[in-house]
Amino acid sequence: MTGSKSAGVDTTKPSIARVYDALLGGTDNFAADNAVVEHLAETLPEISEVARINRAILGRGVRYLAGTAGITQFLDLGAGLPTMENTHQVARSLQPEAKVAYVDFDPIALAHGRALVEHSEGTVVVAADLRSPAEVLADPAVAQTIDFSQPVAVMLVGILHHLHDDEDPAAIVDSYLSAVPSGSHLFITHFCDSGPEARALEKSFLEFLGTGRFRTHEEVLGLFRGLELVEPGLAYLPEWRPTDGAPGELTITQRLMIGGIARKP
Repeated sequence: MTGSKSAGVDTTKPSIARVYDALLGGTDNFAADNAVVEHLAETLPEISEVARINRAILGRGVRYLAGTAGITQFLDLGAGLPTMENTHQVARSLQPEAKVAYVDFDPIALAHGRALVEHSEGTVVVAADLRSPAEVLADPAVAQTIDFSQPVAVMLVGILHHLHDDEDPAAIVDSYLSAVPSGSHLFITHFCDSGPEARALEKSFLEFLGTGRFRTHEEVLGLFRGLELVEPGLAYLPEWRPTDGAPGELTITQRLMIGGIARKP
């Protein structure tokens, strides 16, 4: 896609959702987004693998939530552009009546998301900023889709690392968790400060995209405070309930993200 404006979108500035789309080999991105990918690849040539690993755990996580945990409601925050195995598709393969509210503020992500769910009853795409939980929770489409008296899966997959420390991601998580009842679950994946390579990549993210905090294991674990982590706890993504056996010794790339799911008691 080319040009400086498209459907009111400033394509001269990179977007988190579109950079992620480019990393996954999608076509809904622009020169500014691809420039970020090129800069990131200078630091880590295998950067696209990180995006694919994160996308793969979304499917495994939703299967756990809908299957083992029996969750039928999903609040997918910072959902990004649709791709293979989206949350509602995976959830409904196990829970046919599952309801999903996707939340994002990227105009292109919203347009494609709405097209995807146009004929999917019980699924909505909401234009809102996840950094404003009160706004998200009060949105009429969210309120009509999600019954907050029943367990909800609150999903923050690959997004909290794009919040700066002064935006207090822990407080944002707490706000969403305070709105859902016992039996709800929190699903987070996050960049991990696992070594010098991670810190070099963080520098590139911050320089060329403006966001991308690689937090320590302890910092990410703090986001699950007061909750009960399910096995295997907070883990590198390839080690979180792999479907094709233990991954063996992990590469640097495979150690760049961690994630987990926890239950609200």
